[in-house]
Amino acid sequence: MITARPTEESDLDFVLAAESHPDNWPFVGQWSREQHLQAMASADCAHRILCDPADMRAVGYTIVRGLANPDRTVELMRLVITEKGRGHGHAALRWAKRLAFEEHGAHRLWLDVIERNARARHLYAAEGFVEEGTLRECHATPDGGRDSLVLMGMLRREYEALAGGAGDGC
Repeated sequence: MITARPTEESDLDFVLAAESHPDNWPFVGQWSREQHLQAMASADCAHRILCDPADMRAVGYTIVRGLANPDRTVELMRLVITEKGRGHGHAALRWAKRLAFEEHGAHRLWLDVIERNARARHLYAAEGFVEEGTLRECHATPDGGRDSLVLMGMLRREYEALAGGAGDGC
């Protein structure tokens, strides 16, 4: 399980440190404090701190956007886990699916992931996301190289089939 609470301005040091951590920065966009504040203020975004419910310690953060999209297409824009290998990624994805499909009536939830990020691609596939295509060499890397992004998505009917009608995405 995971608990998600709205990100507060006092959380931004944690968020920025999580983004820039050596395990994450090659795969996560580096935003300024101001960009995070804009997302936090937007009715179209859910910027959330992910907490372990046992002790409410922050274990990551996420940004889901498109909540006001009239096409009911929602993007899992960012998922950063600071304590890897403990199941927090799976729990966070289940939370994001419930948010999109159950709370916001989404028809589609999508994301993009850097092609060489095998760990994240495996996680997304294990949680029912389907690879839909590749945007070749569209992302500039900090070292001057280029990365391709893999588009992955899930439709409401796929979520419901995974959930077995229970609505939890498990």
